Amino acid sequence: MYIRTLTSADAEIYRGLRLQSLLQNPEAFLSTYESELKISIVTIRIRLEPADDHFTLGAFDAEEKLVGIITFFRESRPKIRHKAHVYSVYVDPGARQQGVGRLLMLELISRAAALPGLEILNLSLTSTNLPAKRLYESLGFICYGTEPKAMKLGEEYLDEDLMYLQLVPEQRKENGNY
Repeated sequence: MYIRTLTSADAEIYRGLRLQSLLQNPEAFLSTYESELKISIVTIRIRLEPADDHFTLGAFDAEEKLVGIITFFRESRPKIRHKAHVYSVYVDPGARQQGVGRLLMLELISRAAALPGLEILNLSLTSTNLPAKRLYESLGFICYGTEPKAMKLGEEYLDEDLMYLQLVPEQRKENGNY
């Protein structure tokens, strides 16, 4: 298993896994399969081009198959530039419980911590996604709130847990996170 930054050259394989994620776990994402299907491959190529403030990582198995994805996006406005967000975390069901999600998160956290002035990583997840919540908590993320009825999937409402991780070592120690 190895992790690398995805680029525009990975647009087709990324799109395949992204669409799969939306079909298999629609409750985990704000986007829908139908809306993502309408996004052109050119737009996906543009979105995948890495920059200092955003990138997407991919996890590849021994057969070079993309089995996991995670996206990082840093705020650009001066007053909130100390924060960034983790989006679109997904691991193919055949690769789950093998540490792929942990590897993706650790690589993203490592890269984020190296960025000057970045102090906080935020993420949100469906409150019922307990395996993901346990993973994030094991990495030091703290739940700071729950948004009731954050998403409506058909006739069902889903709550969303809001989590953050302090990247500045002194602040992490003060909060009991190592």
